[in-house]
Amino acid sequence: MVMSETVFLVANGDLRLSANRVCWPAQQQAEQAVTAAVEKLGRRIQRGHDFDPVKQHGFIDSQKRGMEVFRTLPPTSPLIVVEAVWQYSHHLLHGLFTHQGPILTVANWSGQWPGLVGMLNLNASLTKAGVRYDTLWSVDFQDEFFLSNLQRWLNGQPVVHDLSHVHPLSSLKLPADAEAAGVAVARQLRSRKAIMGVFDEGCMGMYNAIIPDELLHPTGVFKERLSQSALYAAMRTVSDAEAQAVRDWLDAKGMRFVTGPDPAVHLTDAQILDQCRMYIAAVRIADDFGCDTIGIQYQQGLKDLAPASDLVEGILNNVDRPPVRSADGRILYEGEALPHFNEVDECAGLDGLLTYRLWRSLGLDPENTLHDVRYGEDYNGEFVWVFEISGAVPPQHFAGGYQGASSERQPPMYFPAGGGSLKGISKPGEIVWSRVYVANGRLCADLGRAKAIELPRAETERRWSITTPQWPIMHAVTYGVSRDQLMARHKSNHIQVAYARDAASANHALAAKAAAFRELGLDVAICGNQNGLTA
Repeated sequence: MVMSETVFLVANGDLRLSANRVCWPAQQQAEQAVTAAVEKLGRRIQRGHDFDPVKQHGFIDSQKRGMEVFRTLPPTSPLIVVEAVWQYSHHLLHGLFTHQGPILTVANWSGQWPGLVGMLNLNASLTKAGVRYDTLWSVDFQDEFFLSNLQRWLNGQPVVHDLSHVHPLSSLKLPADAEAAGVAVARQLRSRKAIMGVFDEGCMGMYNAIIPDELLHPTGVFKERLSQSALYAAMRTVSDAEAQAVRDWLDAKGMRFVTGPDPAVHLTDAQILDQCRMYIAAVRIADDFGCDTIGIQYQQGLKDLAPASDLVEGILNNVDRPPVRSADGRILYEGEALPHFNEVDECAGLDGLLTYRLWRSLGLDPENTLHDVRYGEDYNGEFVWVFEISGAVPPQHFAGGYQGASSERQPPMYFPAGGGSLKGISKPGEIVWSRVYVANGRLCADLGRAKAIELPRAETERRWSITTPQWPIMHAVTYGVSRDQLMARHKSNHIQVAYARDAASANHALAAKAAAFRELGLDVAICGNQNGLTA
């Protein structure tokens, strides 16, 4: 089927006016390049909504605005969603859910704001919703990969990506000892059950990150839905002395805080103490409700009241962390991390909890975290991913631990009340990566192997400078999975990572984790060819 001559273009953005204004020039540049490519192929492109001279940007910036836009679009028209920024998928998911014409999501290959992360989130949300779509990405929108596939899409043909790296677990044989280890942990989780503390579910628009209760409950995990207002109230009950004790503990560990005098642009001691209060309050609330894992949404909730939660999230994910006492003097979660899933990504929460318990049983460091699939470039002939996330990375993942960690003020356009990150460079080592997601009404999991590598400091600083230099970074090389294969398959903006001792223990852990997920009822696939498994 040949499409109509006119293709409509829409651009989804942030909820925060400051972010949309700052990011708009990058979006304009991407849209101009996509428009030129479409017109070069003989089609007309029309923007589906205007630039707002008052707001000074042209993004869809709310669900309300999205519904207004989709009421004006021809329901069967071909539609391109161009993303050069982080976006809130619920702003336009309603329109895409009912749109009858072909849909193409497109991102610029840039780590700047970033469109790649936004597009992966939107793609995963569409996958969960059962909406048919195609997807593409490009550095300059002039390469053969982009143009040839764009031509196919304009001709009414599906965009076909190489997914030869994906192997259903049913086609592979697991080592017996690894399978037994994974099954044992899964059965214990399902029989004893666990509580997932969810602070303000879904308020960042990540539809893909919400696991429906009926899919989650068979795994043995049940949600405790909590309010961030309760977290803020609990922060106010933490004394100055208690907050200072956490700060002193971090200082004694060698962590560095990069502070300044102006709270509007600098990290201040007062902001840090408020983050210490949040840490104590979160642990106490988790204990009150019996939570085995928690997720703080923060951004659209606490951002106008309190400093960022990111320092809190990373500390929670570390076994070695400041002690927190209850009202009756108990040390809460003594000797344990309290697994935290950033941005209340419940798929990462289930993954993180299972990983923590399984790695414990295997005698491996159990600290794990999610990262954004932020960006990547070749380095000395090898494609090296930039994995970054604004919180949740435990110091155990950094070269030097706490001594390799620093805290810098979060960017004001995202975090008006300030607060520090937990920044560091992930140490070299063998890792297992994974992603839990929802597709076809089922819980699914993709797993693979990778290595975190060390790059020269100048290259690390360059990559930080073109992404977000305040955030922790991992330089990752995925085994047997190319850049485009990961982008085509990965059903999330997030990727879960955990270290092993060496390649052998990582392969064993990968197999055990695959067995555990399968035992919990997930559809499991192994991605890549360096995984130690046989057909």
